[in-house]
Amino acid sequence: MGKSPSSVRFAVVGDIHVTKESAGTLRAFFAKAAEAADALLLCGDLTDYGTAEETQVLVDELSVVKVPIVAVLGNHDYESGTPEIVIEILKKAGVRVLDGEAVEIEGVGIAGAKGFAGGFGRGSLGAWGEPAVKLFVQEALHEAMKLEAALAKLRTPRKIALLHYSPIAGTVEGEPHEIFPFLGSSRLEEPLLRYPVDAVFHGHAHRGTLEAKTIGGVPVFNVAKPLLQRKLPDQPPFRLFELPREADEPEAEAQAVPEAVK
Repeated sequence: MGKSPSSVRFAVVGDIHVTKESAGTLRAFFAKAAEAADALLLCGDLTDYGTAEETQVLVDELSVVKVPIVAVLGNHDYESGTPEIVIEILKKAGVRVLDGEAVEIEGVGIAGAKGFAGGFGRGSLGAWGEPAVKLFVQEALHEAMKLEAALAKLRTPRKIALLHYSPIAGTVEGEPHEIFPFLGSSRLEEPLLRYPVDAVFHGHAHRGTLEAKTIGGVPVFNVAKPLLQRKLPDQPPFRLFELPREADEPEAEAQAVPEAVK
């Protein structure tokens, strides 16, 4: 599929969970996603245990992608305690890994951070009591500050936020309520209210809901691959999202394309 003169297309997916056994199994999937879009966006949990071996399998599978690739890490990518190795291998392969940074693709600004847990709304964990609780909440605040710093850097009319954890409860609905506090944090929504974007993408909640909105009405998409496979079994498991190139036309609205390939 060639570039559209009127829109920029993004193929977005998270929670690929690459293992050693994934070698040779994902190239056709990535090729189809890249063919449909101007860029591929990856929302964390790219590997299963965050090892160098898994990351190398991932970049080998991504070698068929000829469009820009932008990614954030997920909690699984930290499991082995060496996320810097995961990032180094990805960057050497040309993947732009965001951790509080921003990039521009085809005139669209993309701000990215992993995010963190902590709960939503009145259920958010407060920094009170034991030092371990305060450290947990501080990590959530730190990730929210990363997202805000990335958003503040964007100067493009069209903007996207890329996360692993959810900024709202709406897209984790479907998961057991007992684990909601570990699926995301309302603290990630606060920067999105101060720096509005056209869309937010995240993963992590494999049994969540495909789409909901922030308090400010911004669409939030859960693009966890297992969720897309279960909810949209007749389509390739990635979300295709379009933004108009004519950013100065007020009537033009961003839209998520219902089919994986138009």
